[in-house]
Amino acid sequence: MTRIKVCGITRPEDAAQAAALGAWALGFVFAKSPRRIQPGQAARIASGLPEGILKVGVFVDEAPNLIEAVAEEVGLDLIQLHGTEPAETCDLLGRDRVIKAIRVRCEESLAQAADYVGHCFAVLLDAWDPLAAGGTGKSWDWSLASPERLPRLILAGGLGLDNVDEAIRLVGPWALDVSSGVEAAPGIKDPELLQAFFQAVREAE
Repeated sequence: MTRIKVCGITRPEDAAQAAALGAWALGFVFAKSPRRIQPGQAARIASGLPEGILKVGVFVDEAPNLIEAVAEEVGLDLIQLHGTEPAETCDLLGRDRVIKAIRVRCEESLAQAADYVGHCFAVLLDAWDPLAAGGTGKSWDWSLASPERLPRLILAGGLGLDNVDEAIRLVGPWALDVSSGVEAAPGIKDPELLQAFFQAVREAE
């Protein structure tokens, strides 16, 4: 079964629906983004989640001590590093709880991603953008993905109802990360789109 992480959560009702639909994890963005959330607000949402839903904090080139402080306040299970953080930072924060995001620009990006295997819990592949670290809603050439080199590959970047079937067929990812593809506006999930996305993933399997 393909795991689904719903990222860019800012409202308790969106978190509750995603959890009820069977989300594996929910992502809270603490970096500069239209989906940014304050730790206190994220903590309140996280406290209302049922057992078993992993809480992921998204950071971009943040100091490890500040990441740890937010992780403790919110009760994060996993830390997603979406910047230029080296493998040593993953080791410092804990290999078993770090998701390292790589923005795919070419085949060389995949070689970079493979270098993190063994230093993190999972590798997330997202679309490259010259200005934004993530959450752009852009897709990328999934044929470049190499799941055989990335045991826990999380696929992100422009996923939605129109392409999730293709994504699963081409890549066979360990997990999917969806954000803008199920939104009515940045940080505001659309209930119908969210439900339809989960249904589309199950039908594709």
